[in-house]
Amino acid sequence: MRCLLKPQLWYAGMTVLFLAACSPMGAVQVPASGPGSYPPAVYTHRVATPDVLVYWNCTQPEPGVVEVDGVVQDIGSPEVRYLELNLVGADSRNSSVSQASASLSDAMLTTNQIAPFHLQLRAAGSEQRLDLYYQYYLDSRLDFPIRNYARDVCSPTQHLAR
Repeated sequence: MRCLLKPQLWYAGMTVLFLAACSPMGAVQVPASGPGSYPPAVYTHRVATPDVLVYWNCTQPEPGVVEVDGVVQDIGSPEVRYLELNLVGADSRNSSVSQASASLSDAMLTTNQIAPFHLQLRAAGSEQRLDLYYQYYLDSRLDFPIRNYARDVCSPTQHLAR
């Protein structure tokens, strides 16, 4: 049997199919402010674990409402699964007085993949700070989550992305 396609066309076609099959469906590219500047130039805040980077901005679109928009990037694990984020408003006694949650439960992040998140918190009025708690599972080891948190995430002086 003789191949009707030239080898160069066959290789080009297979490369396109391979790249299409390997590209993550949930991957999101966030616009950068300039070449090589993403993400620190786009986001004000950042925290990291050996597995993920979390970048975000805090805004107050209206009185009593705080929004945290950002991205999570898998930086060190073949798979990060079931990522959950909680924004918690704490009062002067360190008690939780308000909370907002977001889940990337349907997404599986592979190395260098990025997924966006959005948290909107309606303040109770007695918040002294906002803390961000996040947890996730690694690859197929779903027996216990990796948990971490960042204190006072909307502070103008803490968790700065530089």
